[in-house]
Amino acid sequence: MRSFQKHEVKYLLVGGFAVNLLGSMRSTADLDILVELSDDNLRKIVKILIEHGYRVRQPVDPMEVAEGEIRRDWIENKHMKALNFYKENELKEVDIIIESPVSFEEARESFIPMKIDDLVLPVISIDKLIKMKQSTGRTIDKLDIEELEKIKKLKENM
Repeated sequence: MRSFQKHEVKYLLVGGFAVNLLGSMRSTADLDILVELSDDNLRKIVKILIEHGYRVRQPVDPMEVAEGEIRRDWIENKHMKALNFYKENELKEVDIIIESPVSFEEARESFIPMKIDDLVLPVISIDKLIKMKQSTGRTIDKLDIEELEKIKKLKENM
């Protein structure tokens, strides 16, 4: 995250990590990020992840995600929603979301900056995260939505 801040990467934390930061307790094995899909921003992200020892799971050149036409082909013809990076022999994964019902631009309008030490983590809002999770149909996302709805009500009543 420090490297993202240093290189002015445009991203938001989403997924299980965001659910935790928003007030729920759930385990998660990966870090999901919703990003500005400009070629330049994606190049920065891939470069940073590779420099930190991450590799991709898919049989692709990860830098190709920064090429609009190739990325659109992955989304349309391979039904790719995220590009997964992992560290071998470690339980660290990062998913770059490339297809989402909530765009980065839409989510950025209401994101929540969360300060942790000297870092400011950009976290998607509860409403936008719920919208993202509603489209998956996964059981874990249905549970997350229930928790996020409870958190939302608690915050409204404060």
